[in-house]
Amino acid sequence: MPAEASTAGTTSVDVATPGPAPAPCRVVVCRDCCCGSPKVIGVDHTAQTARLRAEVPVRVSECLDVCEQANVIVVQPSAAGRAAGARPVWLGLVNDPDAIEDIAAWARAGGPGTVPRPEILDLYAITPPRRRTAS
Repeated sequence: MPAEASTAGTTSVDVATPGPAPAPCRVVVCRDCCCGSPKVIGVDHTAQTARLRAEVPVRVSECLDVCEQANVIVVQPSAAGRAAGARPVWLGLVNDPDAIEDIAAWARAGGPGTVPRPEILDLYAITPPRRRTAS
């Protein structure tokens, strides 16, 4: 038989080999002196963190140095989001359970650079400490 075998009567199906799942959007929660403490009255910090963890990977930070904005949450872009030019989104005064739901839904959907930030979260957007300018 020649090097090029006949394929008459057969069909070719391309089977893609599944690769690793894309790295998800991640969330950092501040939980130290102000954020995550009784200083922020009426907030169940443990429930906030657990709710976010149910949707995306969460890292707990001791202090993000914006104590006046407690509770602070940073939504970090996924690899795809970073490739699209997205930067981490800092959110402050996140003390409402509805805000946690909005953050969880956005992060689950892909987060910065992948899915537009819900307009309601614009109310919580803050400038990270390293980007502040002297007045």
